[in-house]
Formats: sequence, C-alpha cells, structure tokens
Amino acid sequence: MGGRQVLRARRLLTRTLDGDLPEHELVAAARSVVAELGPAERLVELVTDLASGAGDPRGCARLSYRHVLGFDKLLLIDGGPRHMLRAHLWHHGSGAIGEEDVHNHRSALASYVVRGRLSMELYEAAGDAAGGGVPATRYEESLSGGTADWLLSPAGPARLRLTQVGQYAAGSAYALPAHTLHRAWCDADVPTVTLFLETGPRRRPRTDVFTAAGPHPAAVAKVPLGVDDYLRALNGLAELLTGS
Repeated sequence: MGGRQVLRARRLLTRTLDGDLPEHELVAAARSVVAELGPAERLVELVTDLASGAGDPRGCARLSYRHVLGFDKLLLIDGGPRHMLRAHLWHHGSGAIGEEDVHNHRSALASYVVRGRLSMELYEAAGDAAGGGVPATRYEESLSGGTADWLLSPAGPARLRLTQVGQYAAGSAYALPAHTLHRAWCDADVPTVTLFLETGPRRRPRTDVFTAAGPHPAAVAKVPLGVDDYLRALNGLAELLTGS
C-alpha cells in the first residue's frame, strides 16, 4: 500500500489532524501539514514514490481528473472521510467552465504553492442590493450518487461583496474554513503547482457556487484518469518539480 514517503506522509496526516479539533485549530494544523510536505524538494520524493506504484494508484486514479475550475487534480493520498491530499496543476487562462466561480468547500482546506503563482479573492454574501456588492446567481453543488459528477441546482439570485485580495508565490501557504467563499486562479505564465489538503471529521453534503458568467449546466461530468494515465501524470509532475 505504500513506499517510505507515502507512509511518512500518512503518519504526518494522522498525527497532526486526527481527533475532534475545533475548526480554527484544524485549519492551522492543515496549513502546517502542507507547509511541511509542500516544498518542491520534499514533494517530489512523495510524487516519485507514488509514480512507482506505491500507495493506491487504482483508487487515486478514479478520483483524479480535470476539475471544473480549470486545473488538473491528482489525488495523492486518500485518507477516507478525514484527509484528501492532492496535487493541483494550474494552467493560465484555461477557459474552464467554472473558472470565474466563487465557491466554498465541504471541509476545511489548506494549500501550499509549490511553483508558479496563485491569486485569490475572498467574498461574503452581501444580502440585498442595499448591502452593495455585485449581482450573481447562486447554485447548490452536490455529487451524484452513482458517478460523483457535479450536480448544480439553481438557488436564486445573490449579491457578493469582495473582502480580500491576495497573491501567493511559490513557498507560501493559506488555509480556510469550509464555508469561506473564495475564487482562486493561476496568474503566472508558467504552470502553477499547489499541494492541496481537505480535512476534517465532518464533510458538508453540499457547497455553494456563485457565478456572474451566465447559467451553468445542471450536471458536469467528471472524467477520471486510467491507472496508466495517472502514473504518467505523476511522472510528469515529478519532472516539473525537479525543474522548479
């Protein structure tokens, strides 16, 4: 099930994040994990271990795909309902269907920028027009039971107020509670790699998605990688990290 680096990463996840931590402590702990595992010289060891077939390549391939927000998502360690450690490969101007969407997550999250640069905006719901903000359409996002495709149900008009803008270069990290509304994108000319962790004992069944870009389809299919494609993607990621 695991080579040496996979086992080390699993132990770190369990030791740091298991237990019923309050969310603010969980967020801080998650940030410390990605900061430890995320530097390119450390992450490449884990990715190389996985590319050799360590871990669970078949299970991880099934949950690796091009994300609707515009990045390639490679699951590295599946810790069941508590921990999901992934590598995200972002491409500038991907043109993905959900690239401009503001959203939140099912669990607390933390992300470390391994190479390239990421920009992020934080938002809050502004209530009615008197509260200011920009108009948007709100959707409730859930996963279909049979395929885990994204399902989007319209939930009416909304307004969003921008509260913070940040830019994260290689070597920086951030962490957010599950309900935090945000939008992130690659603003570098080179591919951007982030190490991403979702964690916590309780996952929300739905997330909120806000868009000003027009109607979304009711369902968006996930197209998972095959095992061979997954291992090739890991080898490509290792080569990219070696050149960071």
